[in-house]
Amino acid sequence: MASVSQPIIQEEESLYKRAVFTFSGTHFLNDLVTTGMVPALVVLYKHFFHLNYTQSTLIVLMSYLTSSISQPLFGILADRKPRVWLLSAGVFCSIMGLALTGLAPSLPWLLLFISISGLGSGAFHPEASRGTHLAAGSKKGLAQAIFQVGGNSGQAFGPLLVSIYVTRSGIHGLLWLIPVAFLSIILTGQILPWLGQKLQSSNHNRKKELKGSNHIVGATILSCVIILRSWCQIGVVIFLPFYLHNLSIQQSEILSFVFVGAGALGTFFGGIWSDRIGMKRLLVTSMLLATPFAIIFPYLHGVFSIIDLLLFGFCVLSSFSVSVVFMQHMLPENIGLASGLSIGFGVGAGGIGSVFMGGISDIFGVATVFMILSILPLAGSMLAFFLPNDRSEKRLKNTIS
Repeated sequence: MASVSQPIIQEEESLYKRAVFTFSGTHFLNDLVTTGMVPALVVLYKHFFHLNYTQSTLIVLMSYLTSSISQPLFGILADRKPRVWLLSAGVFCSIMGLALTGLAPSLPWLLLFISISGLGSGAFHPEASRGTHLAAGSKKGLAQAIFQVGGNSGQAFGPLLVSIYVTRSGIHGLLWLIPVAFLSIILTGQILPWLGQKLQSSNHNRKKELKGSNHIVGATILSCVIILRSWCQIGVVIFLPFYLHNLSIQQSEILSFVFVGAGALGTFFGGIWSDRIGMKRLLVTSMLLATPFAIIFPYLHGVFSIIDLLLFGFCVLSSFSVSVVFMQHMLPENIGLASGLSIGFGVGAGGIGSVFMGGISDIFGVATVFMILSILPLAGSMLAFFLPNDRSEKRLKNTIS
């Protein structure tokens, strides 16, 4: 009997690299088109469909709103009865939806295809994050960091792809994403049998994954911190091309790549550092350090603005993977819901903020938006100060109970 249980314990403690990097790779493809390309395409959609700022940010709203609303719902369904096929179907729809915008004849059709892409992303994230959680073994922080680096890298390369390719090919060039959508099925399909078996075996002892009861107050505070961080990130990516109007679209999109690319690097190191200094401390410190870089950016030019964007993105997004793991600690009874809130609802709320900032741009100008963006990291840091202290397991358990 002991010889049978020993390999199972070893499997749970080890990191299943093939699964983790598969989830990270599909996360790259999904976020490349949703949170990467969609905000970067706004300036092109604006010119192609003759939109104002509010209408333009409505595109991002539909993408993020469908994703943010659906992710917690898909997460709840995943907690009750996991559906591994949503991993493949989700990333396929997210890519195909954006590809079909190349055929959109009008704004309503464009919003429809964007919504399909958002729903696909909403279906993908809970299953992919849960799969990463199961494949992580005892290395939850490292596995989640690898998974989130895939997503953040996709967000970084999205503007770069728009700059290099779509600005030259036009909106119709997005149709070349259709083959990529079918390739994603092959990539995800090879891991589905393992994921199905792992979910069945873990269903019997799911309480052993994270002990304790749900901490609703902590989860609410953490969601607000993620929302503020998302408003800052999406605001920079969307309004940077409009703010730097003296630069070409290609040049401004490259700067967006610098910002989000540095954030992807920060995501990886943030996951490692959080194991040493704690998740709460990393959240507070990283957003506090991002504040001065956000404030001084409008006053910098040339190479100094590039360096500032790099440091700004590194700091503000270094807590990305940490917030997911922290949310799973806050909601140990609902891992799927935790993933939906931290990756979906919180991040998707950035689309709502973008429409609000789009209205401000129409009335007061883009410069006012950057003034607002500069104080968001500070507000997030101050709010994160009220999160439970994860450094002491005993104190965290007492707080949760």
